Amino acid sequence: MNAHAKTPAVAAPAPLIDAFGRAISYVRVSVTDRCDFRCVYCMAEHMRFLPRQDLLTLEELDRLCAAFVARGTRKLRITGGEPLVRHDVMKLFRALSRHLVSGALDELTLTTNGAQLSRFARELADCGVERVNVSLDTLDAERFRALTRTGELDRVLAGVDAGLAAGLKVKLNAMALKGVNEDEFVPLVRFAHARGMDMTFIEVMPLGELDGPARVDQYLPMHVVRERLGEAFTLDEIDYRTGGPARYMRARETGGRVGFITPLTHNFCESCNRVRVTCTGTLYMCLGQEDAADLRAPLRASAGDALLHEAIETAILRKPKGHDFVIDRAAPASAVSRHMSMTGG
Repeated sequence: MNAHAKTPAVAAPAPLIDAFGRAISYVRVSVTDRCDFRCVYCMAEHMRFLPRQDLLTLEELDRLCAAFVARGTRKLRITGGEPLVRHDVMKLFRALSRHLVSGALDELTLTTNGAQLSRFARELADCGVERVNVSLDTLDAERFRALTRTGELDRVLAGVDAGLAAGLKVKLNAMALKGVNEDEFVPLVRFAHARGMDMTFIEVMPLGELDGPARVDQYLPMHVVRERLGEAFTLDEIDYRTGGPARYMRARETGGRVGFITPLTHNFCESCNRVRVTCTGTLYMCLGQEDAADLRAPLRASAGDALLHEAIETAILRKPKGHDFVIDRAAPASAVSRHMSMTGG
């Protein structure tokens, strides 16, 4: 054998393409179902959380993310529950940062309620996190307490300030809640834009049974939000995307961006490049469908990743063309039984 002969290169794993030709390049990974809030649109007041032993370890989460990165994932979003309440979660961010350094990953981001952000903002930035989404539905302390049941507005605002001070691009997300925060859409935009932040509004989604208001009573179509904002701002269409489902407009008066996420009134399924993995290793190919694949079993069955890749490939081919979300008073039950805190934001 020629001593100078080159060893045949090992073929890189093929990118993940679903049955409709969509490349899966964006994975949202939940690291915990636990949260320090109990938001009325997200979970029941007395939630029963998963036993800790059911959760993937941080090392397993890292391995799972690495498998997706190897298959063409360019953006990872870490979610919960509230991800920053997961013990030692920064170990995972530090591990995943290697994919940013190598260039295999374009972006590592986080969705948080902001209550713990003051503690971790600087370290997140050091790990290469550049953008963070913070959920903030109101600027009124009493209303905030009522919506979150346990949260303190001052802690979240301090977290936002800490994120900005650390150089993070903070985006605020607000659920549009009928009869609850309709009077705050304009103030929220002014607050965000005064600090150089984007502001995004989200329609309520029919996920999980609640012990509070019915989904149909919370639901406010996004065209109503735009009408309210139009009373104070001139909104211009812009060609701006972050890789997620939001569609953006620019307010002439502030120069800032306003995003709208409309899973019901105008879904975004035709271009969906996203899947979600829960903290137990369950892969949901669509937020609005119950079909799922178990990745924990193949992950733990072998030290190698062949079984894991096979399970991911098979699941992606089952990704549906679109979801079945609908909010109708004649059929008030949730379209999907799991709570948002289980799947991740």
